[in-house]
Amino acid sequence: MTTLKAIISDIHGNIEALEAVIADIKSQGIEDIYCLGDVVGYGPNPRECIDLVMETCQVCLLGNHDQGALFDPEGFNAGAERAIFWTRSVLESGDQQSNDRRWEFLCDLPRMFNDGDFKFVHGSARNPLNEYVFPEDIYNQLKMERIFGLIDRYCFQGHTHVPGIFTENLNFFTPAEVDHEFELTDQKVMVNVGSVGQPRDGDPRACYVVLENGQPTSSSSEDSDDQSEEETAQASGLTKLIYRRVDYGFDETAAKIYDIPDLDNFLGDRLRDGR
Repeated sequence: MTTLKAIISDIHGNIEALEAVIADIKSQGIEDIYCLGDVVGYGPNPRECIDLVMETCQVCLLGNHDQGALFDPEGFNAGAERAIFWTRSVLESGDQQSNDRRWEFLCDLPRMFNDGDFKFVHGSARNPLNEYVFPEDIYNQLKMERIFGLIDRYCFQGHTHVPGIFTENLNFFTPAEVDHEFELTDQKVMVNVGSVGQPRDGDPRACYVVLENGQPTSSSSEDSDDQSEEETAQASGLTKLIYRRVDYGFDETAAKIYDIPDLDNFLGDRLRDGR
């Protein structure tokens, strides 16, 4: 039996991207959705994104922008800081009961979630909230060894908005380099699932990951020669991840950003270029 789980991250108040991704997830019959944080920040629809995440996600983690909305932002550049203060003002305006529900949701978000061999964080296993792990960090052996030392098998993360797979032997593979699919073996890996609402890998389409976990099934040796490739994978308990890219109306999101004085126009410009 194969189970499917969708892993999303870094929505950043982009409701157009989130709605498109949720629709793509539902079209595959996937019910379990994990969000790795940064539901808000940068984008023009923080309330709507929080509401949809609360409605659709079984697990949601705290991101550094979510924490910035709750408390004073730390280490943010000027544009990100203005955006988070604007986000906070939006979450404090309007219907009080709805506001209270959203604040309570953000306050209760954990920094890490473990599910068997799978660890889920926003930043890294070493610093779940704030540490960036960039592709070029494969050349920083000490950093990578220390992070991998905290991972039992597989770690899923976001934060950089750059999708790809880090292996324990210090390789990094972009989704294109693995043809958008990667089999999980005994080797430790860190998987950056990319960003729903603000991709930064040169592709403006929303990005997320589907985790396909094949539960081992019993089969007799007499039937093994007749099994299809898919049946053989399921029998062996094959687990793989699949990168998905989803088109959405980024021009509509950008136009909203341009209409809000407290949001830097660059936050809209970058959506078109995926940067």
